[in-house]
Amino acid sequence: MLKNRSVPPCSVIPVLYYPDPSEAADWLCKAFGFRVRLRIGKNHRIQMKAGDGCLVVAEATSPAVKAEGKAAGSQAVMIRVEDAFAHCERARSAGARILTEPVEHMYGERQYNAEDPFGHRWDFTQTVKDVAPEDWGGEPVELE
Repeated sequence: MLKNRSVPPCSVIPVLYYPDPSEAADWLCKAFGFRVRLRIGKNHRIQMKAGDGCLVVAEATSPAVKAEGKAAGSQAVMIRVEDAFAHCERARSAGARILTEPVEHMYGERQYNAEDPFGHRWDFTQTVKDVAPEDWGGEPVELE
């Protein structure tokens, strides 16, 4: 698998949605000892390290999360894959609801999103090139 400095180096990357990602990241660092790896936008996404694991704290897009200020039911798990197109077709064939088709992003990842039959959201990401976070507006705090 290719390495990309713009994405956490872990194979499984939970994505947790919060009304205020910066506030959540600060709390997670204070309460659980997590570390900020990379900030994306003013308050869009924050990549974090937890020991040798990774997670992403993201801006809540769900109206229910924004209105209630709670993140219940708003998590996704991000999984790194070798071929997002082939993986998407396999998931579709197995009955997954494809929320977004694979698309290549400026930060070097090709990603798609799916929902399983039980309502859980899955984000799949394929590294297509190594891109320095500074090249697309990321603000590195701690990179490996």
